[in-house]
Amino acid sequence: MIYMFLVGLELNTDLLKNRARSAGLVSIAGIIAPFSLGAIVAFMLHDGGSLFSPTTTPWAAALYMGASMSITAFPMLARILHERGLIKTKLGTLVLAAGSLDDAIAWCLLALVLASIKSSINVAIIAIGGTLAYVLFMWFVGRRFLRVFSYWTRRDGEVTIQTLTFVFIIMMLCAYYTDFVGVHAIFGAFILGTVMPRGHFAESVHRHLEYLTTSLLVPIFFVFSGLNTQLGLLNTPQLVLITLLIITIAVLGKGLACTLAAKWSGESWRDSMTVGALMNTRGMMELIILNIGLEQGLITPTLFTIMVIMAIVTTLMCSPLINILSIPSKT
Repeated sequence: MIYMFLVGLELNTDLLKNRARSAGLVSIAGIIAPFSLGAIVAFMLHDGGSLFSPTTTPWAAALYMGASMSITAFPMLARILHERGLIKTKLGTLVLAAGSLDDAIAWCLLALVLASIKSSINVAIIAIGGTLAYVLFMWFVGRRFLRVFSYWTRRDGEVTIQTLTFVFIIMMLCAYYTDFVGVHAIFGAFILGTVMPRGHFAESVHRHLEYLTTSLLVPIFFVFSGLNTQLGLLNTPQLVLITLLIITIAVLGKGLACTLAAKWSGESWRDSMTVGALMNTRGMMELIILNIGLEQGLITPTLFTIMVIMAIVTTLMCSPLINILSIPSKT
């Protein structure tokens, strides 16, 4: 929850305004292509019985697989661009805008999936309606009241323990609400982060929570994900081929689609391929969505393991590709 709150806090909606057309093209391509390919694969593999839970319908499997293939590691994008001094460049703005829009759509798709698997239509309606009401309330009403945190920070010169405690209390209440209506606790924390005041307040909160999250909580989450990853389950040639198929679809559906969309929006081939390589990273965001699927009984440990391998491969590909693309061509 804290990690997703920080992800929401890092989203800069002004980026979407500045590069709306290019970011929209890249983001739409980065959603439609992998989502469609993932849904098709889910329909093909659903009847096998070893990848999806027996209670998971073909449509729920397709929605989940599509959403999980569409995810982008937005925090990793920001870190890579910052380390390479590209964070404020034209290319960096495009990638950040497209990545933030991409993840927002992917998480909405996941919310729809979680709502659709409820046993009763009334429960699903409550989940979808309750989440929509929460988003609208936070965007139009909640963020007005949350401006008080910016005032307190300016008054005190820094985020105090008392201010941070209030932030935690509100985050827990928001997470409890979305969990109560039947979606997931992380959605409440993520939406709260997106409507929090920006500027000095956001920078101070991020500075206070970053080390706790990245040095303690995130490593524990990786260990937890590793315990759920059972490589011994991939014990047949068929499962190995499925793993290779999913990796190929992930790279083509996300990386190639975003590359072509960036080129169509007017970028050079070098910059377009850089956009594709960055957008193709899944990182921890993929692990979050996979753990939710396993926890909710949508997927089996076998598919979880396959998707973790895909997330690792697509993430490790990024840095070498960026290094190659950053080498100036000889004239």
